[in-house]
Amino acid sequence: MLRTSLYTSHFNPEPEHNNHQQLISLELHNHENWLLGGARFKNSFGQDSVYLYGGKSWPFWRSGQHLEARTKLTAGILHGYRGEYRDKIPFNHFGVAPAALPSVGLRWHRLETDLVIFGTAGVMVTGGIRF
Repeated sequence: MLRTSLYTSHFNPEPEHNNHQQLISLELHNHENWLLGGARFKNSFGQDSVYLYGGKSWPFWRSGQHLEARTKLTAGILHGYRGEYRDKIPFNHFGVAPAALPSVGLRWHRLETDLVIFGTAGVMVTGGIRF
């Protein structure tokens, strides 16, 4: 699956926050709903960042074969919060921090969208296509 960010909002916006993540990610899924992925994006402070992760999705509603609602949880390592923003994410030692991102989403045929919660900071809507 190839996905990008469509919309971002911070729960407590600050003037320095970037709401244009320019996210691009690639996820590999298996038939048991496990996944591996990597994402490159601009973090909340405009710094180039990377998230490498694994995860699983759980379908909870289906309408036929082509429409599905699901939850997903990914966990991995996050790199990119540097300088004065280093302490904006917990456990950011040596420039790398653990991260876990829950989401809820819809799949219609090969198109998908997710509402991703990034900690206590905000939410992001992503869109993607399976190939």
